[in-house]
Amino acid sequence: MVYNFSSGKELIEICKEYDKKIWEVMILRESEKSEKTTEEIFSMMKENLEVMKKSVERGLNEDIKSVSGLVGGDAKLLKNRYENCNTISGSRMLKAVASAMAVLEVNASMGQVVAAPTAGSCGILPGVLITVGEEFGINDEDLVKALFTSSAVGLIIAENATVSGAEGGCQAETGSAAAMAAAALVELMGGDPEQALHGAAMTIKNILGLVCDPIAGLVECPCVKRNAIGTANAFISADMALAGIKSLIPFDEVIDSMYRVGKSMPDALRETALGGLAATPTGKKIAREILGKDK
Repeated sequence: MVYNFSSGKELIEICKEYDKKIWEVMILRESEKSEKTTEEIFSMMKENLEVMKKSVERGLNEDIKSVSGLVGGDAKLLKNRYENCNTISGSRMLKAVASAMAVLEVNASMGQVVAAPTAGSCGILPGVLITVGEEFGINDEDLVKALFTSSAVGLIIAENATVSGAEGGCQAETGSAAAMAAAALVELMGGDPEQALHGAAMTIKNILGLVCDPIAGLVECPCVKRNAIGTANAFISADMALAGIKSLIPFDEVIDSMYRVGKSMPDALRETALGGLAATPTGKKIAREILGKDK
């Protein structure tokens, strides 16, 4: 296969050899593997974008509450703030953050989302890309291309480390999603493939070691807020990369470090709801109320 890759180094080499962007290499790789046309693959990814848009719209405008009652309505509160106040973080950043939170709230209420790369981290990529698309007047075709860029980064992480909170902590879920979003942003805004991977690397570095400790074992709290910080992380890392700032540690080595850090975490901090915030007095109390048993 001409366009096959399993590391960031290999991806960059292919981009240079064939003078292509990451998104182009990724869609050609998928065409080679699936024997589908690039048009068919592009159309399938566009369907993902449409689901993302709908989940953002629903979460920002409907009164949503999760089945447990733990989350719902925070995205609308943040929307109200950036629309009506002189905010500290700026309206563009908060719009993206609110959109990311909206998608997580839709997920927690059993709505349709795109796992990107997981349900627990599904808000970051749509929050980032849809907001930037609206703010900069970017068309859907280019947003779909950005999704292919993000998927290339997600593929490398999945093949060399993990995107599972149960295996690697929340660094592997929201960290991976933020890295995917940062790389997508960099290419979307005119950066080259190397800059895209620098952005992804810095994003993972910024969240290295983050534990997975869901209250009552539900993908709701603190997951919604961590999608918020992951969105901000992607924005900042993308801007740093576009400014010419490089990650001192190469992307592939950062991913390897993330995997080793995740493996060194005790089981209590990997989605078991036995440690971290889940093990606080309040966390245990909520678990008893929801699950009807002692935690």
